Amino acid sequence: METSAAFVLLLLAISGAALAFNRLVRHRNLVREAWSGVDVQLARRHDLVPRLAEIVRGHADFERGVLENVTRLRAQAPAVAPSRRAPVTSRELQDGENALATQMRSLLAVVEAYPELRAGESFLDLQARLVEVENQLQMARRYYNGTVRDYNTAVESFPSNLVARATGFGLEPFFQVESALERATPEVRL
Repeated sequence: METSAAFVLLLLAISGAALAFNRLVRHRNLVREAWSGVDVQLARRHDLVPRLAEIVRGHADFERGVLENVTRLRAQAPAVAPSRRAPVTSRELQDGENALATQMRSLLAVVEAYPELRAGESFLDLQARLVEVENQLQMARRYYNGTVRDYNTAVESFPSNLVARATGFGLEPFFQVESALERATPEVRL
């Protein structure tokens, strides 16, 4: 009788570990899927930056520093590849994207001084597409951070934390945008 009770307890423990493991795998895959969405939006943003800079360059002869900074930051940003399999949310990626966003705001602020550029159809189209990409990127970041929150909760919660520790599941970082940069007023030099 004691061996059957021990067997049932062992079976329950194994079943619980298997369920916890499967839950962790599901959450990790959701994190990867969510990162893919962020990655796609970053790629879309990176595709629009050179076209926007080219239109501005063609219409206005203003301080070249802003255009050069936007182009340089886009080139320096970590490679954005939609085919990436594992989430890569390093501090470098976040810093690069924050710097690029700040320079994009500076570029758009400088454009305000050129009414003929603002009225240009190609510029208006690109500006609308950039706004759409930024909105999609914001939603993708929120979704990613929500899946990371759920995954990290599963990694840290008992009893799945025991399975996570034993099988190598670790915490994932949140994708954070520097709030000070988001609030900063872009510097405009004409």
